[in-house]
Amino acid sequence: MDTVSTAKCFGGTQGTYRIDSAATGTAMRFAVFVPPGEGPFPVLWFLAGLTCTEDNFTQKAGAQRIAAELGLILVAPDTSPRGEGVANDEAYDMGQGAGFYLDATQAPWAQHFRMYSHIVDELLGVIGANFPADMSRQGISGHSMGGHGALTLALRNPDRFRSVSAFAPIVAPNQVPWGINALGKYLGEDRAAWRRHDAVALIEDGARVSELLVDQGDADPWLIDQLKPELLVDACAAAAVPLTLRWQPGYEHGYFFVQSFIEDHLRWHAARLV
Repeated sequence: MDTVSTAKCFGGTQGTYRIDSAATGTAMRFAVFVPPGEGPFPVLWFLAGLTCTEDNFTQKAGAQRIAAELGLILVAPDTSPRGEGVANDEAYDMGQGAGFYLDATQAPWAQHFRMYSHIVDELLGVIGANFPADMSRQGISGHSMGGHGALTLALRNPDRFRSVSAFAPIVAPNQVPWGINALGKYLGEDRAAWRRHDAVALIEDGARVSELLVDQGDADPWLIDQLKPELLVDACAAAAVPLTLRWQPGYEHGYFFVQSFIEDHLRWHAARLV
């Protein structure tokens, strides 16, 4: 693990780091905030959305002050592999910056786009080995595409993630343009393979978490066509999965929305990671 940069922040340390990823075959960056004290500390992962890097959450969400108070390590991975020789697409919702937190199976994406394995099988080990982290107490959250990632990673790994929340998540990529485009190109035409990367489908197919917290702005321009939180409401109701969906009047989709409610999410996770 190489250190890219560190800075003192609310008594703790905000750092950016890099590893040579065996999962993606590329260098991968990630950001970690370590609160003041000796630890070990519980860990909260935050997965960012389309076009973002590890810096978006770190620099825009304003989460460090509350994480320092609560004694939470914050981990923000990048959203995709990057660099020369890595497949890309001119559209903002495919390729570099748009990894969708899955392992691609189709050319040209399969060679490097293995974000699920990078996070779940690789980066969790890196965090546990290099930071004062209690890996038995992990939660996960995310925004937009990252909300999709948080929900699907938690549903597929309930033994690793004890709490899960999301901001304006893509809850049913099988049923919306962003997801249909990305899953079709990354995974191929067999829609049965898509279901493992769709929160609504995972719940329908028997995956469970203890509870969910979701915030959604009612002025979000992507609400009707891309996000469709009502599908998650229906799936959770049918499966008896406790869901708290908080509608936030007048809020849109970006980080002004996230920073307005990030404290609520951090405190919610901290209460469940004791």
